[in-house]
Amino acid sequence: MDFDAILEDVGTFGKYQKLIIYLILLPAVIPCGFHAYAQLFMAADVKHWCRVPELEPLANTELIKNLSIPLELRNGKFEYSQCNMYDLNYSDIMKNYSEIVNLDKSAEITQCQSGWVYESTTYKSTVVTEWNLVCTKDFFPTLGLVILAVGGIIGNYIFGYLQDSIGRKPSFFIYLAIECVFGVATAFAQNYVIWFVYRFGVGFTVPAIMATPYVLAIELVGPKYRTLCTILSNIAYSLGLISLAGVVYLVRDWRHLALATTLPFAIFFLYIWPMPESPRWLLARGQFEKAEAILKNMARMNGKSLPANYMVHLRRKYESDKLKQDLEKEKSRKYGIMDLFRTPNLRKKTIIITFIWFTNTSVYVGLSYYAPVLGGDEFLNFFLAGVVELPTYMFLWPSMERLGRRWTLCMSMVVGGIACLTTFLVQHETNVTLALYCVGKMGISSAFVVLPLMASELYPTVVRGLGMSLSSVLGMLGPIFIPIVNYLGSDIMVLPLIIMGALLVAGGIASLLLPETLNQHLPQTLEDGERMGLDTDFCCNPPVKETKTPLKQETKDKLNQTNCKDCNALCTCQMINVTLNEDVATIIDKNNDQVEFIVMK
Repeated sequence: MDFDAILEDVGTFGKYQKLIIYLILLPAVIPCGFHAYAQLFMAADVKHWCRVPELEPLANTELIKNLSIPLELRNGKFEYSQCNMYDLNYSDIMKNYSEIVNLDKSAEITQCQSGWVYESTTYKSTVVTEWNLVCTKDFFPTLGLVILAVGGIIGNYIFGYLQDSIGRKPSFFIYLAIECVFGVATAFAQNYVIWFVYRFGVGFTVPAIMATPYVLAIELVGPKYRTLCTILSNIAYSLGLISLAGVVYLVRDWRHLALATTLPFAIFFLYIWPMPESPRWLLARGQFEKAEAILKNMARMNGKSLPANYMVHLRRKYESDKLKQDLEKEKSRKYGIMDLFRTPNLRKKTIIITFIWFTNTSVYVGLSYYAPVLGGDEFLNFFLAGVVELPTYMFLWPSMERLGRRWTLCMSMVVGGIACLTTFLVQHETNVTLALYCVGKMGISSAFVVLPLMASELYPTVVRGLGMSLSSVLGMLGPIFIPIVNYLGSDIMVLPLIIMGALLVAGGIASLLLPETLNQHLPQTLEDGERMGLDTDFCCNPPVKETKTPLKQETKDKLNQTNCKDCNALCTCQMINVTLNEDVATIIDKNNDQVEFIVMK
């Protein structure tokens, strides 16, 4: 049954959908980025140096570092070492430090012997400072981000199964409970290993918790408004990143931060009553009674007047269509992932889409992760990383409609990639680097919206779900790999930006190998998918939106004189009210029959 046709009768984007989307679904998206990025500040790297107990009576921190800590060249500047100290007799130095004019800096250098001293001006407490995850253990915070991403891949796969088997709404609240339990438990972790396990539990829900609001939104509206819902969901997500910048600025203790970024999710348990199940899913699973209740409520709130026997005919059509589908399903072949690679053209498109998806996911997450360590005020950097996403949505939709998906995707990625690569030339100019970083973030934010839409228009219907799942799952390998890239940039700050810029440019160029999908019919079969884009021109001109040519008056007159019998087009079925004449009404009364009419027109 075509649910979009039903939406035409009950309202494609009326008061019902607006209330559900604006008051329930979009607010549920806003904090979805909290757990994805709060860990950057929870396990933030804090400036530190070797602790020398003998020198602690000195009040002057700069003097202590000057007496005990050697200088090292980092990112083009000499800074105090974070893991080494001079091997000297500090008891003697302490007795005679007032008489020392020039300390002998040729002494041997050794690793820290008595722990570390942490700067406390930015953070009150982090995972790093509490468990000394520095020097030989400085990879442990990065490992925490990796396990967060691994949990996300596993959780997203299981969530997809739950969402399709038990429904969108129950799956959402199951994952919400898991996220709240592990999020709160994080705040009470007693050591790194326990914290590590809890972060896996949180990561298990991070990508999936946003899926239900997004899927419900696009399943409740007609095709015309799905892109709008996609853009609104991305705007809500960006607002969440901006809000997180405010939260981490106010909360500088990592345990309090774990609670502050988890408790907002507990509010969503109040949605267990007003949040509807997807009527589209209910019909697909054969739960007509529940779908009927939602559709009636939708029509009532949208001000749509339905015929008295509308639901009766809808049920009959549903049962008839279901029977036909069951028969066709028995006869139809099963499609698998190998069908995506069986023919050359579809294989090429699958590989390119998957590569671009991996590139986009890696760079988007990587740039978001990299904001706090970019230099300058880390809270301001993260705030700007969220703010710069908002302007992209203003011109994104008109650009997709005029230039097409292909060129919008290409330009977004190439411009963002060039901005990231250019940071190599200005790596010692913090403000210029930050500006180029923001341009790169704008580019990847645009690409991240265009790619799923374009991919859904390129994969044939019979393997569309398989194709989208394969590309997105392989794309999610990026957040596993990208924290390691950022870790490598601890000594060369712009190195991660160069790597991510190269990935973006490569993905942008690869997008030109895909066919344009604007104003094109969606491919239905594997044969359609194979034919689509065989004549792709690497540098084709941007598509021009189709316009209807006005008919001449002579043509209109001929069309008006055309007999209806000459029309061979199949028309849609509509239910209308019919007034019966007296003769027919008399026959019905005599036979005491209840007759329902469906008029084909």
